[in-house]
Amino acid sequence: MSARRAVVTGGAGFLGSYLCERLVARGTEVICMDNFLTGSPDNVAHLMGGPLFRLVECDLTGFVHVPGEVDLVLHFASAASPADYLRHPIETLKVGSLGTLHALGLAREKGARFVLASTSEVYGDPLEHPQRESYWGNVNPVGPRSVYDEAKRFAESLTTAYRNSHGTDTAIVRIFNTYGPRMRPHDGRAIPTFIRQALSGEPITVTGDGTQTRSICYVTDTVAGVLALADSDFAGPVNIGNPAELTMLALAETVRELTGSSSPIEFVERPADDPAVRRPDTALAASRLGWRPEVEASDGLRRTISWFTDKLSEEPEALAGR
Repeated sequence: MSARRAVVTGGAGFLGSYLCERLVARGTEVICMDNFLTGSPDNVAHLMGGPLFRLVECDLTGFVHVPGEVDLVLHFASAASPADYLRHPIETLKVGSLGTLHALGLAREKGARFVLASTSEVYGDPLEHPQRESYWGNVNPVGPRSVYDEAKRFAESLTTAYRNSHGTDTAIVRIFNTYGPRMRPHDGRAIPTFIRQALSGEPITVTGDGTQTRSICYVTDTVAGVLALADSDFAGPVNIGNPAELTMLALAETVRELTGSSSPIEFVERPADDPAVRRPDTALAASRLGWRPEVEASDGLRRTISWFTDKLSEEPEALAGR
């Protein structure tokens, strides 16, 4: 059943803004909370002024209060790209721990359903392929990526504890690589980086030898999966991602072809603990939520490239800086 009033933490971020947009479109009143560390009011500017949307600047690691009834809490506050969480390691750990604690406390107080945005990164550099929800993962707890990986693993544990100890109606979604319009050109993730480099004529930088794989899911598909989980009574965890796997080199070559760019491909050092493979087993999402991704990578990449082309023509300085 659709919520009447929802809180979306991290709602001014890339993925959170689409959730806010979709919820408002179906008649849900949305309170969007964000501290703008990596999100931007620009992402939800088109929703402001409407009767169903309110933007609140808020640091979730502090006290959180929302007056009135709340049916749904979507906890999406967190840095999500390696460039961001390596730049803000303590903030990332705090929002995964204290931020999750406060978001869960809000859901418990209101009797609301709570959905945690977890990540495929809980699987680490996986020894099981594809990754099923039953897999426990292979994470380096003291490596550079641990600030994100372990924050999300702790958040999953805390969410489960609230469900088991307090009877809070919780769910966990493990989100695989998602892309689309509104990503920042200097986000640091592969797709915005490749597109920005291709459009500006810079070398397209592929880490390692390019054989490592990812599974990319267009943002509208990811949002549909998250809301299918929110509308259900399923606790999860459940993988939401596109099981079509491709190498980083193939992705770079596809972006170069779709942009019509002549940028050369340049191989650079691979980051520490960078996963060698990534592909979700989505059988559980299909059986329990009736969800399957619909947007082909070529279509989604064309839409994303078109948005970046417009964005960078309006703001050419975005090519040069963060």
